[in-house]
Amino acid sequence: MRVTRKAAALGAATAVLAGGMFIAGPAVAAPAAACTGDQLSATGADRAGSDRVRFTVVNTGPTCELRGFPTVAPAGQGSPDRNKPLRVIPRGEARPVLLAQGGTASTLLTFTPVLGEADGYCASGADPTLAPSLVVGIAGMGFQVAPSDGGRFALCGDTVRATAFRS
Repeated sequence: MRVTRKAAALGAATAVLAGGMFIAGPAVAAPAAACTGDQLSATGADRAGSDRVRFTVVNTGPTCELRGFPTVAPAGQGSPDRNKPLRVIPRGEARPVLLAQGGTASTLLTFTPVLGEADGYCASGADPTLAPSLVVGIAGMGFQVAPSDGGRFALCGDTVRATAFRS
């Protein structure tokens, strides 16, 4: 006996309507929408050492998915539109982070440190860069953040190492 797709579908529909049991495959949850900059809020830049800063965002909107690495730039003259982006060297694999409302995700930013005391110096011989704040870009938004200790960001070179966002 040959069963066509139409007949199989009709049989399944009849079984369901007649109170019979019809077992389908596992339900697949719809993927969450990507986080947007408008639904994220920055909590600041917490020092995690002399050359590292942890940048954290909070989801203030509906559940969303955050993935990837930030962009980073010292804010020239303290203004986000007067900055020169740093080259971000990714650390680790960027995996999706599902953020429920109120959920947080962080990235660790590591700079080439300024050596010495007071005025300091760069091992390369270049002048250190000092900035009162950073502009950290994520989900199409640039967040201007100052160090949590009230100091300044001091770095050598034009690169920053950044971990992928993690919850």
